[in-house]
Amino acid sequence: MDFLLYPLALIVTLGVLVTFHELGHFVLARRSGVRVVRFSVGFGRPIWMRRDRHGTEFAIAAIPLGGYVRMLDEREPGAIEVARRPGDVSFNDLSVWWRMAIAFGGPVANFILAVVVYWVLFVAGTTTLAPMLGAPTEDSPVGLAGIPAGWEIAAVDGTPTPGWQQVTMALAGRLGDSGSIALDVRRPGSSLEKRYELSISNWHRGEDEPDLLASLGIEPSLPPVVGEVLPDGPASRAGFRTWDRVMAVDGEGIDTWAQWVEAVQQAPARALRVTVDRDGSNVELAVLPDARSAADTQIGYVGLAPYTNEVRYGPIEAVARSLDETGDKTLLTLGLLRKMVTGDVSMKNLSGPITIAKVAGDSARSGWRFFFSVLALLSISLGVLNLLPIPILDGGHILFCAIEAATGRPVSENAQAIGTQVGVFLVAGLMILALYNDISRLF
Repeated sequence: MDFLLYPLALIVTLGVLVTFHELGHFVLARRSGVRVVRFSVGFGRPIWMRRDRHGTEFAIAAIPLGGYVRMLDEREPGAIEVARRPGDVSFNDLSVWWRMAIAFGGPVANFILAVVVYWVLFVAGTTTLAPMLGAPTEDSPVGLAGIPAGWEIAAVDGTPTPGWQQVTMALAGRLGDSGSIALDVRRPGSSLEKRYELSISNWHRGEDEPDLLASLGIEPSLPPVVGEVLPDGPASRAGFRTWDRVMAVDGEGIDTWAQWVEAVQQAPARALRVTVDRDGSNVELAVLPDARSAADTQIGYVGLAPYTNEVRYGPIEAVARSLDETGDKTLLTLGLLRKMVTGDVSMKNLSGPITIAKVAGDSARSGWRFFFSVLALLSISLGVLNLLPIPILDGGHILFCAIEAATGRPVSENAQAIGTQVGVFLVAGLMILALYNDISRLF
């Protein structure tokens, strides 16, 4: 039944994003006094509908790939099938400022949704594996800079990076750039950071599938660094401390956390001689793993957890952090869109419904925190895209209203019609390209 997860995740994700977007338009339309004829989530034939006391139809339609808020508008007589009642206010009766505000409502609602989601994530707290560096190749930027293996990436260009997702997002913002990437690193357990500058020139400019980490020599790693010593466990009794790095077990070198776990699991109730690096000095410890049952066999257990970072804030502090996070992701999205236009970032990075379904499904399988994180990022992307000054998008309506406010007269119907045709062509082209990219990724 796993195959149902992806279309279901797509429907839920788009349903939430579209509902909030159209709700932004709807709330401001109601405040303006205009008659709202229909609020629809989805396109096509309604599969559910109800009418409120104001005469507005609320509908869920069969094609869950968008939505709309339809208002009484006498400039579009074929768009609605209702007669104007005494006292009804039409959209074209509104001032230019109200019409502009209604157009802004949808994107603003998407940004508000992102802020709320990030607030929930910051208050609930997220634990991620620390972005620890593996051994880089000697001729890579990280290797040439002499950054030590096993150290943690604390920030990229001044942006804190508690996990690999933040590292990747920060690096994505530098696609197509020249100059240098500032990498702040620190030894696990230390607050002292050291900055390295990695030189780049037209970094991955126009490449279809750039490998951001490997091109810099960043090798994700989970080194055998102790992040937590569980109380009353064998490791606690043996004298292990947080930030100890396991160097060897019974004389055999240990390079990764997986090797350390394997060595422990293969030694139930058998004493191990462990060498750890503690503050630059080697310390010998003797630990006797407990024997635990697992899948009809006995495995060793010592009570240690790897080095992780927890991001958690109080309810008040989380408000500022969620606003900052939304602002940073908005600027990143705008920057990547600009670079797509200039050719610094390949249009192959444009994604459509298939990729959204895969990302949403994968994130849902990974837990609600991952799903919420993807939902917030997609909400920001939807808000930014709708603000582009393309007719048929909210940004196009805002542009027409701005011209009307500046000149004192509305844009001619002929100019709006031509603009709408151009907008349909551009949006349809982008949708076809995004779908083509989705299918290409599948094969």
